[in-house]
Amino acid sequence: MERAKEISNFFYGQYFSEGLKITLGCIVPVIVCAYFGYLSVGTLVSLGALLVGLSDTPGAPSHRRLGMLSTALLCMLTYIIIVHVNYSVPLTTIVVATLSFVFAMFAIFNARAATVGSMCTLMMLFNVHHELVDTEKWLYLLYIAIGGSWYMIISMSIIQIRPYRIAQQELSESIRHVADYIRLKANFYDPKIDIDANYLKLIDKQIEVHKHQEMVRDILFQSKRSIKDTTKIGRFLTLIFSDIVDLFEQSMTTQYDYYAIKSSYAQYGVLMPFKHVLLKLTAEMDNMAYAINANKMPKPIYKFDHDIERLRAAVEKIDKQQINTIPLKKIIINIRGIIKYLENIYAYSSSKLSDIPREEIDSASQFITRDQIDWKKFRSNLSLESSVFRHALRMSIVLAGTYLTLSLMNFNPNGIYWTLLTIMVILKPGFGLTKERNVQRLIGTIIGGVVGALIVFTIHDASIRFVLLIFFFLTAYSFFRVNYIVAVMFMTPYVLIMLSFHGMNTLEMAKERMLDTFLGGMIAFLSSYVIFPNWESTQFKDNMRSLLIANYNYVAQAIQILSGKQLTITAYKLARKEVYITSANMGSTFQRMLTEPKWRQKYTKEVNRFVILSHIQSSFSANLLTQVNQADKDVFDKEHVKLLKRMLSELEKAIALLPLSQNTTADFKAHEDFPELHDILDRGEESKLITEQLQFLVKISGDLHRVTQELTNRVHEFETLEK
Repeated sequence: MERAKEISNFFYGQYFSEGLKITLGCIVPVIVCAYFGYLSVGTLVSLGALLVGLSDTPGAPSHRRLGMLSTALLCMLTYIIIVHVNYSVPLTTIVVATLSFVFAMFAIFNARAATVGSMCTLMMLFNVHHELVDTEKWLYLLYIAIGGSWYMIISMSIIQIRPYRIAQQELSESIRHVADYIRLKANFYDPKIDIDANYLKLIDKQIEVHKHQEMVRDILFQSKRSIKDTTKIGRFLTLIFSDIVDLFEQSMTTQYDYYAIKSSYAQYGVLMPFKHVLLKLTAEMDNMAYAINANKMPKPIYKFDHDIERLRAAVEKIDKQQINTIPLKKIIINIRGIIKYLENIYAYSSSKLSDIPREEIDSASQFITRDQIDWKKFRSNLSLESSVFRHALRMSIVLAGTYLTLSLMNFNPNGIYWTLLTIMVILKPGFGLTKERNVQRLIGTIIGGVVGALIVFTIHDASIRFVLLIFFFLTAYSFFRVNYIVAVMFMTPYVLIMLSFHGMNTLEMAKERMLDTFLGGMIAFLSSYVIFPNWESTQFKDNMRSLLIANYNYVAQAIQILSGKQLTITAYKLARKEVYITSANMGSTFQRMLTEPKWRQKYTKEVNRFVILSHIQSSFSANLLTQVNQADKDVFDKEHVKLLKRMLSELEKAIALLPLSQNTTADFKAHEDFPELHDILDRGEESKLITEQLQFLVKISGDLHRVTQELTNRVHEFETLEK
């Protein structure tokens, strides 16, 4: 049953719909033109559709429209430039070097701009050896423009017909990633689990959650229709997303000293029931995600009243033995909070949807990350300290150098194109990602080449081969953003079958493609190692500083609340979002550090410890802030303020160890205004629990300070030795 749901969910999902849309845009022109005997024209129209289609990444309709239009216009300009110089190897070398550098620098602006730059580079490489007479040049340009226009018509028509479909699909994906996050949290209640290893998996998953939540925000709140619309579906998706974000925070606040919990309660057999209830919650969330993805109203499949009662009974049984069970009781409260959010989502009805506060949408615009095309940003990154600039230089040198070398060797023109294409696809800003993509492309090409050659030599019926061609194309682009190696495995047979329709020797072409892929992969790998290498082990300090500042500002809100200042929900959520962003950036940095050569992994042990401690810090801070917001202010006293001050002081010392660099804007201002509270002589249970949490946060902050000190000392030692 679960397998059937997964398969059904894939076909309803965004990745398959994107693959179907690109397939429709690229294959229809080929079919129509081939029917009238103009297969080569259909191929050019298909190329235009493909370039624009690959730039059509999920996002607000206005951003997608601008991205596709920019791709079409810049690709046409790139085509005009390259076809007017490709008769000369020296001129082409200069143009390839210049354009590949400029297009790689587009990554400075945002991910969509980076994709536009990649498509322009691809257009340039398609035509480095494509010499045409003057009339053909403009005809070919017209065909490519028609293809791009055709895809834009398809894409924007679908958005007009089903304006919320992309938001539904992305929201569904976001819910499933939150469910996966809670599954990992559930593992902490398994006495056999390796807690540190599970923390690293949790941080990796948090990166995914943040990425998809940002995508939903972009789609929902940067769309003019979504902001102005009062229809049921628009409000429904807005409410669900708001609750899922809060649910995710609630899941983060179920954070305790799991080592202590394991040692205190594992012997009583009470922890596994907590795990089972959390796993049941994730199954409920998966069910909700499936329904939203299938454009259905989600309905509950479980009731959790009996589960909560069983947990309470198990805790009370231990409580009778005079054992402190307050942490377990707090976990039950947090689980009930998660259940409440799920019940809210299921309870939304037509009558309630019209009552959504206008502020819910108006304040949402403050959470959107706006990446404007700022040319000052472009100029400020023209420095070797910028990782994007180093990558752009590397791309420029490698593509131009490879083109010049292979041209002087009279290499096969198709081989030159395929080698350059392989370099462009594989060569990434970081060494680790380049290595990973290299292996994936080589394996995918070899397997796909064998499959494609077998099909061409064993299936002679043109109709069957054409159906297989469509199948391979659709599958390749459905998996393009999900699993790159699978995408390449299906794309290679498509290319070979397509070439067979042009009457080429498929066996020879398969051999050449594999050799060219291997050559391009080796060049890309070696260049990432020796040409302006971008080692994360030398650039992680900026992300550390940003994360420490975000954690400082997040927990400092407790001081503002205790001072009697009114803290708006929007301000609180913005601070929380900044913690998510910086945590995700630091987690990604650590992931990339682990893929670098062993001799570069000088600080991984300390960075690993820092990442885990900062995650614990932010999770406990979320828990603390929830209590500060909900508790009676009379339970807080002078001792609590003193502990908060010590914790912030430890974070402040850690931040001071990481001075502001040229590549970061994470400026910092320490909190100086602390409230004067009175002592409480007779503390209640709630006050004692808050004291325990603050003491633990002070300890974690001190550990963060110490690990930051160790890191900065080690970095200084290595830098001194290298000099």
